[in-house]
Amino acid sequence: MQHEQTADLPYLRKVVGASMAGTVVEWYEFFLYGTAATLVFGKLFFPQTGNELDGVIAAFATYAVGFIARPLGGIVFGHIGDRIGRKSLLQFSLMLIGISTFLMGCLPTFHSIGYWAPVLLVLLRFIQGFALGGEWGGAVLLVAENSPNKSRAFWGSFPQAGVPLGNLLATIVLLVLSATLTDEAFLAWGWRIGFWLSVIIVGIGYYIRTQVTDSPIFEAAKAEAEKKAHAGYGMTEVFRRYPRGVFTAMGLRVGENILYYMVVTFSITYLAHIGVDTTEILALLFCAHILHVFVIPLFGRLADSVGRRPVYIVGAALTMIWPFLAFPMFDTASPLIILAAIFMGMIVHALMYAPQPAIMAEMFPTRMRYSGVSLGYQVTAIFAGSWAPLIGTALLREYDDWLPIAVYILIAGAFSLTSAIYLTESKGMSLLAIDREDQRRLNAEQS
Repeated sequence: MQHEQTADLPYLRKVVGASMAGTVVEWYEFFLYGTAATLVFGKLFFPQTGNELDGVIAAFATYAVGFIARPLGGIVFGHIGDRIGRKSLLQFSLMLIGISTFLMGCLPTFHSIGYWAPVLLVLLRFIQGFALGGEWGGAVLLVAENSPNKSRAFWGSFPQAGVPLGNLLATIVLLVLSATLTDEAFLAWGWRIGFWLSVIIVGIGYYIRTQVTDSPIFEAAKAEAEKKAHAGYGMTEVFRRYPRGVFTAMGLRVGENILYYMVVTFSITYLAHIGVDTTEILALLFCAHILHVFVIPLFGRLADSVGRRPVYIVGAALTMIWPFLAFPMFDTASPLIILAAIFMGMIVHALMYAPQPAIMAEMFPTRMRYSGVSLGYQVTAIFAGSWAPLIGTALLREYDDWLPIAVYILIAGAFSLTSAIYLTESKGMSLLAIDREDQRRLNAEQS
């Protein structure tokens, strides 16, 4: 007989630390690539056409490959993770992304090996994205399934805060390198250091993850599934039984995912295009990532207090407004005004990002939760965040104006707003109650 879990706060904090450690590592490496795509890869790994935006567009196309690989990673890791557990796969994903990132720092350039350079870059980017596709679902479920019902959004938001922490770490490394090296030295070899440093942080993250185990609710669901052969799991099962959960999760992600990559990745391209110094841009993003780390748990707490749905609705609605305020602020080229615009973007994003783990965990029973949240979260990346910087750069190249870019973000926000309006409120919901209802349906089918 299963019982509602009670809060073992010391262990819960350890679980949160383990999830965050891996998330910081993985997103350090993923966002290091995104920043390098803007500053380095377009110049070193692709033929030059005379227009520097062409190289950036080509680099962002390889950036998109990582996002395309993420749903595949989510399917594979989710399918296996729902059967054998979250912890072991999280350790494997950490090693996989660490190795691929280190090897990126070793790649010869286009000048040395021609078109093999972008081919190898794309291959490593695919492996990196595949690993990250399995990372997010396992990390947030490790926390969500160990959290009390009344505070699941708060605790579940901490792995989300690991994303800006990882981005912050990548920004610090690039900021130090770009500030201490000449442009020629940074472009020649300095950028590689950030990728090589991944070995250190992967080792730290891997060790921390050895200190936790899978949640009691997962172990109970696993034992139950082993007794009932008809209780399926994986992608096919989750689409068959919980299609609304998967498609709602995808819709919620569209505006949030596009907004984030426009704020933290495309803004570098836009600000550099209008003449803002690269080191100054990275310094502003450094400040913005710090803010983001702190506001995510605050909005997680708010989602436990007032509900997931109203918090998300506000975030999605503000997504539609943000670009029409932010781009004119960017155009002033004033550091404080630019920082305010980026701050606003981070706050709007956090309203949607903080409650996501709780929302998605509460959509699916334990036996297929890893598959459900991974699909809902990662598939959207194929047509949302992966293409956002590329689409933004292409629109900038075509129109040399921010208005079409703002309309693009507005449409993305409208998708998430619609999904949030139709979202079923799940504040305080018991994961065990979800499992019992799922078992009741299975039993009814067999009787």
